[in-house]
Amino acid sequence: MSLASPVVNVIGAGLAGVEASLQLAIRQVPVRLYEMKKKKKSPAHQSDQFAELVCSNSLRSDSIENAVGLLKEELRLMGSFVIASADQHRIPAGSALAVDRERFSQQLTTLVRHHPLIEVIDEEVTSLPEGITIIASGPLTSEPLAETIRQLTGSDALFFYDAVAPIIEVDSIDRSIAYPMNRYQKGEGAYLNCPMTQAEYERFYHALIHAECVQQKEFELTLFEGCLPIEEMARRGEKTLLYGPFKPVGLAKPGEARPYAVCQLRQDDLAGSLYNLVGFQTHLTFSAQKQVIRLIPGLENAVISRYGVMHRNTFVNAPLVLKATYQLKTNPQIFIAGQLSGIEGYVESIGSGLIAGINAARIARGSDPLIFPQASALGSQAHYLASASPRDFQPHNVNFAFFPELEKENDRKIGKKERRSIFARNSLSLLKKMQEEHQFD
Repeated sequence: MSLASPVVNVIGAGLAGVEASLQLAIRQVPVRLYEMKKKKKSPAHQSDQFAELVCSNSLRSDSIENAVGLLKEELRLMGSFVIASADQHRIPAGSALAVDRERFSQQLTTLVRHHPLIEVIDEEVTSLPEGITIIASGPLTSEPLAETIRQLTGSDALFFYDAVAPIIEVDSIDRSIAYPMNRYQKGEGAYLNCPMTQAEYERFYHALIHAECVQQKEFELTLFEGCLPIEEMARRGEKTLLYGPFKPVGLAKPGEARPYAVCQLRQDDLAGSLYNLVGFQTHLTFSAQKQVIRLIPGLENAVISRYGVMHRNTFVNAPLVLKATYQLKTNPQIFIAGQLSGIEGYVESIGSGLIAGINAARIARGSDPLIFPQASALGSQAHYLASASPRDFQPHNVNFAFFPELEKENDRKIGKKERRSIFARNSLSLLKKMQEEHQFD
């Protein structure tokens, strides 16, 4: 294949940007990748590595009867480089795909920086370069570039705040109290569980809802329902957490009564030296975090390796500005991928980068972009962005609700499990057929 293809610009070396760059390069399309982290870091990023996971090391369920698990399987089928690296650096997490974040990012950084068709430019982008461009600058897009995007799209960007959970040193967890177990004993017991009596939970709850939070500008604060800080969830009612991150169902030790509440910790690195508090995203002050966390049985002497933080996220009003190909409606040479496009979640970001990279390569070589089948997780996500209501648009994780309804067979009601199995089977079949028709070489 000739190298006569024009250079495609990619802005941002997060999950979406890395996936898009490698999808372009494998199709012999040269890439100019811009990443500002060496010169200027966002509030959430800590290292200079690409594809940095900042909130959690978990890429969630691996079951294809779960929408995000199916999405990962589709990405494997479509040759995702990022998911391949995640599989290679997997660490125990029950039925979820969790990774050693450091090794995962290091591998992808090396792969990108040493690829002969990818030129990495370690600079901040404040105005868009000429030519085909994928904007994957992430939910913490710098203000100069955000202003450029607002001018480009002709509509205001939307803002919400995202929260990062604290990470605990494993040696500081009291293992005489915390016990290893996955919910319903699924998987290899990769979670540590801190059980709570009703009295212990109520003491923790009242401390949590009265703890000091970091001050924010109220006019900017719009919380995303899919990633609420734990203190905001708790303020909705004393039992709210018992149906969320502190749900005890399926976590009773054999032969013992079910605890009133359970705080789970998930392994965060391959060595098993760090664990993050599941569902404990927070914007409490650092001192308040320490006080509240140490009220959890088993964490009385917890050493916090990284505190939870709160940061602004930016995304476009996708139904107003994006096609299902991730192209701008007003300028098909411009793509927006990753969380900036209005999706939520690590795996979803990878999926958007894969589609944007494939389609940018196609238009660079003079072909039409592809719309992925709505009856696939990849396609349903893109369809949601392009067709949701712009009036109340919010980022959303991939969901089977985005899939087309199944036709009933002889008026027979299809159960939930069977329905999901059919979705998965149909999806993978459609994508294999798509691969054959378009020769994804």
